[in-house]
Amino acid sequence: MPTPKVISTTPLTTADAKWISLKKLTYLDSDGKERAWEYAERKTRKASGIDAVAVLAILRSKTNAFPVSTIVIEQYRPPVDKYIIELPAGLIDEGETPEQAAIRELEEETGFKAESLIESTPVIVSDPGMTNANMKLVVLSVVLDDKMELSDQKLEPGEFIVPRIVELSKLNSELKDYGTRVLTQLHSKAFVLNHFQGYVVDARLSHFATGYELAGRLK
Repeated sequence: MPTPKVISTTPLTTADAKWISLKKLTYLDSDGKERAWEYAERKTRKASGIDAVAVLAILRSKTNAFPVSTIVIEQYRPPVDKYIIELPAGLIDEGETPEQAAIRELEEETGFKAESLIESTPVIVSDPGMTNANMKLVVLSVVLDDKMELSDQKLEPGEFIVPRIVELSKLNSELKDYGTRVLTQLHSKAFVLNHFQGYVVDARLSHFATGYELAGRLK
């Protein structure tokens, strides 16, 4: 399979953009001074007012055949021209609740079916200095009868997603280890060096993993 890569970049007007618009707003700061701000806005927001969901899946075995684990995905993201390690996620369709969207996205991207809802956060934002895009984090329980078994994904055309199962207690160290894995892969497969972008961990996933590890240390 060819390695994905950016082959060109051109300016784009809001009128020609399908997914995102660029806007300029004027606001009053804390001193009452009028200021301007440029930001990006999704064109896909539905009536719910919530753009997207990210899914934290908690995987358990009825027989304790494997430690409590979670699922991360590897997905190429053209804006940074790299593979991003992130949680399963996606936009909310019209008529869907965030929780329904999370259950759907988890099955589509990983093949796993949620047994129950553990938690759904309030609306959160990720990059408020650049965009008004928002989302929810939905925590889902996935219970397997015995050993870990991967299921078939239900990816849409143009989606290329690799799910990875990680022990929850080792999530932070596994994410830190991605750089080492990339170097090993590059050394063993030198023929892809010209076009291999490497891995970058999504900030939200990194924050969660770091916080989870620190919570265990500070008990």
